[in-house]
Amino acid sequence: MKKSSNKLIGMGLFTAIAASLCCITPVLALIAGASGMASTFSWLEPARPYLIAVTILVIGFAWFQKLKPRKEINCDCEIDENPSFWQSKKFLGIISIFAALMLSFPYYSGIFIPESESKTIIIKESSISKVTLTIDGMTCTGCEHSVNHALSSLKGVFESSVSYESGKAIVQFDKTKLTPDQLSHTIEKETGYKVINIETQK
Repeated sequence: MKKSSNKLIGMGLFTAIAASLCCITPVLALIAGASGMASTFSWLEPARPYLIAVTILVIGFAWFQKLKPRKEINCDCEIDENPSFWQSKKFLGIISIFAALMLSFPYYSGIFIPESESKTIIIKESSISKVTLTIDGMTCTGCEHSVNHALSSLKGVFESSVSYESGKAIVQFDKTKLTPDQLSHTIEKETGYKVINIETQK
């Protein structure tokens, strides 16, 4: 019984982490200064709903096993042992909270992203260009922040708006200093996401 309980908890922990890897990796990569790793686990995104469901089912069943009434057996050979910490409700509670934090990570990931310094740029209106980049592989707000950070760090970019939902980045930049291809190359090099279309707006 103890072994099966440990396996359930371990499985719930594994699926919670696996479900969140595609969202945690861009944030960790950005914090660590290794932005090129941002897209490493984006391939897990299609499986995320299933991993979330498995996590909830497994941890729910572990709680059911823990809370269901035990049958009393009158036997002189039975020894009433106190469960170890690893078998306790407290440990299962810690695992449950950790799993909930992992699964909800995309909703609060923005607090871990360093804010870009605001820049004041004086530029001729004729030098302003606007481009829409279609980006493949973004799956959550962590991906947005990663791409936005890569763009805003370029000299010549003065505004960028990234959305993982639409898969697009709208960038305003100084066309005397940068080209749309350079923006695309920076995204691919710094984050690992692929730019599949560039649309220049006049």
